[in-house]
Amino acid sequence: MARIGVYPGTFDPVTLGHMDIIRRGATLVDRLVIGVTTNPSKSPMFSVEERMAMIAREVAGVAGDIAVVAFDSLLMDFAEREGASLIVRGLRAVADFEYEYQMAGMNQQLNHRVETIFLMADVALQPIASRLVKEIALYGGDIRPFVPAGVAEDVAARVARLGRRGS
Repeated sequence: MARIGVYPGTFDPVTLGHMDIIRRGATLVDRLVIGVTTNPSKSPMFSVEERMAMIAREVAGVAGDIAVVAFDSLLMDFAEREGASLIVRGLRAVADFEYEYQMAGMNQQLNHRVETIFLMADVALQPIASRLVKEIALYGGDIRPFVPAGVAEDVAARVARLGRRGS
């Protein structure tokens, strides 16, 4: 039986930190499903469809069986639908751990058959957060050190369309 893992997130936009977790997570499972979702507490720069297209483009060269799937449900319901036995989560800092630890505990209560594993982002990538990438871009900063080149172009085009080039 194939071991399937789900790596969920908003990926708005996908960063080099996300890509690091995707590359490493894909080596731990037979199939990695990247679950792209909405988060009611966040205001996305890109639609779910746009984020899925960005991720699909960026993972095209990554080794492994990787799928990009949208979901708008409880993570554990999504994991069950995908046949996953693992949830892959990336950690950057202690603050991430506290939140992720609580979520893993709740998810374990919802479905004890699905295990959560945590991967630390590469040390050089730990400070990167999509929220900060968007803020830097909206104020005219250079986001190329934080995101894949194609994503930097996507973000620049979106910022130009929004008419925000610093204040």
